[in-house]
Amino acid sequence: MRIKDKRVLALVKAFLKSGLLTELGEHQETFTGTPQGGIISPLLANIALSVLDEHLHRAWEPDGELSTSGRRERRGAKGLPSWRLVRYADDFVVLVKGTRQDTEALREEIAQVLAPMRLRLSEAKTQLVHLSEGFDFLGFHIQWRRKRGTDKWYVYTFIADRPARSVKAKIRTLTHRTSQQDLAVVLVNLNQVTHGWANYFRHAVAKRTFSNLDNLVWWRVIRLLQERHHWNWTDVRRRLTTPTGRWRPISAGEIELRKISAIPVTRYRYRGNTIPNPWTTATT
Repeated sequence: MRIKDKRVLALVKAFLKSGLLTELGEHQETFTGTPQGGIISPLLANIALSVLDEHLHRAWEPDGELSTSGRRERRGAKGLPSWRLVRYADDFVVLVKGTRQDTEALREEIAQVLAPMRLRLSEAKTQLVHLSEGFDFLGFHIQWRRKRGTDKWYVYTFIADRPARSVKAKIRTLTHRTSQQDLAVVLVNLNQVTHGWANYFRHAVAKRTFSNLDNLVWWRVIRLLQERHHWNWTDVRRRLTTPTGRWRPISAGEIELRKISAIPVTRYRYRGNTIPNPWTTATT
């Protein structure tokens, strides 16, 4: 959807201020707006930021100045920048091929585009960085690095520090030594949390991280069992190893602690504009 004037924004504002109808049929005013993280927030972001999509995508449309590799190369030869917008709801990154001055000018241009929508860039969250420094986006850390043992440089996608700390905190909460929850419940919760998290990040450079998390989870559960049953290390080995000395998975009945590292890591393959998209850029 393209927004050509402020009427659509005014309509959205009217809906937000229209109040609500209670179960008793009474009308109540709304004073505080939408809740942070609510399901309507991404919708509102997509409506408001469509102006940004329009503005930055215009050069990529047929016959646009960035529409072909040849045109982009000619711009580069003249010292002119190229850019690409990547957006998910209200979180977006603009990748610029050019100088820092080009990037700063584009940031000011974006601020001017958003101003009529009564939006402004967050000073705390808006950063200008070189790709070799890396940046965080949607839980990933994206950085340009030299491949080990070679002179070639590639863009790598890592797991950012914040989601890694978050999942470790959840693991520690679920495996507190004094927990009175049944072991089967603990294992089910651990499997859900760790495997849901790992499936999201399995397209990053994540194999070592998954192995480290497996190690953390295993030791947390072992210490929980030692505290609960007053086991020493000999008791642990007797109950969790086979007669040949091989370790068995921690389990409770049919519930088994599943390894995070068993999830295959499949690095993201660039597909550019061939990624299926149900939306159209035409005016609707």
